[in-house]
Amino acid sequence: MKSALWLAVAGLLVNSSVWGLSWIPFRSLSGDGIHPLWATGVIYALAAIALAAARPAALRECLQGTGLLWLALASGLTNALFNSAVAIGDVVRVVLLFYLMPIWAVLLARWLLGEPFTGRAIARIAIGFLGAMLVLYEPGMGVPVPRSLADWMAIAGGVAFAFNNVALRKLASSGEAARTLSMLCGAVVLPVAAAALLSAGGAIGWPVLGASGALATLALWSALFLLANLGLQYGAARLPANVTAVVMLTEVLVASGSSWLAGAAELRAPDLVGGVLILAAPWVFADRRPGSAAPAGTPAGRQDA
Repeated sequence: MKSALWLAVAGLLVNSSVWGLSWIPFRSLSGDGIHPLWATGVIYALAAIALAAARPAALRECLQGTGLLWLALASGLTNALFNSAVAIGDVVRVVLLFYLMPIWAVLLARWLLGEPFTGRAIARIAIGFLGAMLVLYEPGMGVPVPRSLADWMAIAGGVAFAFNNVALRKLASSGEAARTLSMLCGAVVLPVAAAALLSAGGAIGWPVLGASGALATLALWSALFLLANLGLQYGAARLPANVTAVVMLTEVLVASGSSWLAGAAELRAPDLVGGVLILAAPWVFADRRPGSAAPAGTPAGRQDA
């Protein structure tokens, strides 16, 4: 029994570690002439093809459910925005702003699921926003607001991810394989469509697949993202949702540590304090209702590819 629990935790650690290191391939591929939007589409396409081949019934269910189309849209936006942000911005700053998602989930759950506002929910929002203000603070720059494209994409990606997780809750009656395939397909179609439009308009370049090492990087990270998804599916099915979410906060540590060691991010005191507030808010002010799960929008809901 204990070995099964340890394997479940190990699966979640694999998932969070892969995502914590995901900024590396997207920056590398960007340097090889493959924009993160194109890279996202290729990586997820390989995973989607593999799942559709293994579970053809899931593809039929995806095409029949309009709710799953909304899930695909949310997944596509999440991946397009987050992957682009970590490729061009400060990785620590992007990850921390992205992790404001529990705040947006509280608001979306009220709108879409009819969940009431509580004192704890309001406290989560207040503490999370205070943390965001510290992360966004720049001496001498006035009111702390997002000032770069990466900032805005990180925040918007968190909103999309929150919608993704609320939609997963709303679509709990759908098959797991269908939900996963819907998210994979969304992470292919939307980023590729956006990339094609931007490339046609000259805003970004068309992918250069002949670059040295690019194909190997795409193949390797397609396999790693697929492994990460399998780890999540195994771990999340065997552990309580709140334990899953806590374990997956490892992603923040891996992303912050690896980017700082590589010189791709700056660790400032306001970032550290703000990050603690953003990550602690969902747990310090967690709902105490009997049987309540992890706060809406926490990483437990993400089914990465």
